[in-house]
Amino acid sequence: MNYNSPSQTNAVKEITLRSAEFRRAREDGWEKLADMVERVERGGIGALSASESSEIALLYRSAVSSLSVARNIALDRNLLLYLENLTFRAYLAVYGPRTGAVSNIAEFFRQGWPRAVRSVRRPLLIITIAFFVGAIAGYLMVRADVNNFGLFISEGAAQGRGPASTRSELMEEELFAPWPGFLNTFVVFANSLFRHNARIGILCFGLGFLLGVPTILLVAYNGAALGAFTALHAEKGLAVDFIGWLSIHGVTEILAVLLSAAAGLAIARNIIFPGAMPRADSLAAAGRQIAETAVGSVLMFFVAGIIEGGFRQLIAYTPGRYAFAAATAVLWTCYFVFAGRSNDGVEN
Repeated sequence: MNYNSPSQTNAVKEITLRSAEFRRAREDGWEKLADMVERVERGGIGALSASESSEIALLYRSAVSSLSVARNIALDRNLLLYLENLTFRAYLAVYGPRTGAVSNIAEFFRQGWPRAVRSVRRPLLIITIAFFVGAIAGYLMVRADVNNFGLFISEGAAQGRGPASTRSELMEEELFAPWPGFLNTFVVFANSLFRHNARIGILCFGLGFLLGVPTILLVAYNGAALGAFTALHAEKGLAVDFIGWLSIHGVTEILAVLLSAAAGLAIARNIIFPGAMPRADSLAAAGRQIAETAVGSVLMFFVAGIIEGGFRQLIAYTPGRYAFAAATAVLWTCYFVFAGRSNDGVEN
């Protein structure tokens, strides 16, 4: 049963007729705009010809005008929703980024990441000092008394290594252990190492929100652990071999830890010393470069995992390990120092 009054029924019919007439007069332009937008969404702005690139802006403005008229004359809800969706997508197509995902990734590696690393060079210096202070302290304490090794390294992390380990055990089971094959090294072990190291890096970064002190302490502790391991091997006359075994992947891995921590410390810096801006604005201003530093460090953990999981035992002689480590050190240094120099941003 219809409970609407005749006047209400006539009003509904009038709105429906007006909506149909309004749509009929403009639908061709909307459909053309929708087709162009779909092509831009699939293939970027390059999917349009030169003439279409100019025309899409005109069609977008026409659609916005149609949406404004439709709202003013209270046309049916479905038409309003259609126009709102179309104009929103068209806005992104006309005024959104002109590059696709591949171009953005290339730009990140070409300029964004090295520029971001240079922007946190002061926090990086502080973190590096904390790491080596911890390493020296750990080394000296274990050299003074090898039983202090347990103060820095848990049984799980030691993996059977300790004061009771003999020189031959450290050489045969650790430093020059046989290569276990491609699957175990480059897939299983590398994946485990990446996940473990990435967690440490993310923790170093995240602790920056606690004003940076936990980040510095965590980095210093990791340095102390490294110093303790070095001292243990030095006790057995294996310091040179151990450093070579470590450095083949350690150049990349340790640098990734330091960069993660430097990004966390940069967060703390902008919280504690926001300058003339409010703290939230200070963080927002530096946020992109800080985030790019952290994301890049995670990628470095992946590279370090591949090196540690496979190449470390595959290159089973100390001079070769030092040569590999030196090559990676030169590559990372040149990349971070020289890449993307033309667009350096504000430094933290």
